[in-house]
Amino acid sequence: MANRRTTPKELPDAVREAVERTVQATVGGAQNTRERTRDTLDELVKAAEAQAREVRERVRDALGELEERRPASQEDVSALRKELRAITRRLDAIEDRLPAKRGSSSRGGSARKAKSPTRSSKVAAARSAAKRSSGSRSSRPRSS
Repeated sequence: MANRRTTPKELPDAVREAVERTVQATVGGAQNTRERTRDTLDELVKAAEAQAREVRERVRDALGELEERRPASQEDVSALRKELRAITRRLDAIEDRLPAKRGSSSRGGSARKAKSPTRSSKVAAARSAAKRSSGSRSSRPRSS
């Protein structure tokens, strides 16, 4: 053991070349691994986005169903009343523009009297009171 051999000059060069070849081989493999990893992550992201869209759609559907089943609030009823009043005013205006019916051919009287029983009692009572107080339709006060 006392006598050590000196390393030939070619040995470090050979080792260096072997290391370089190994590094080059692993670099190519690392690029392939990086590309496969990127592809896998892209697939995972696409799947997650699709699931997120599906969950959002399910939540919207559930909220819509809950909204449909929710009982009407006071605000809802007030809005419906306001809309009904507007529709009634529009219907009255349309009926006012219609020519008067001759005789009792289709409804057995005037169109106004035939329609009144189908409307709410408050609207009918308000109309009759307005007719009594003003005597004509044109001067009837409009409710809102």
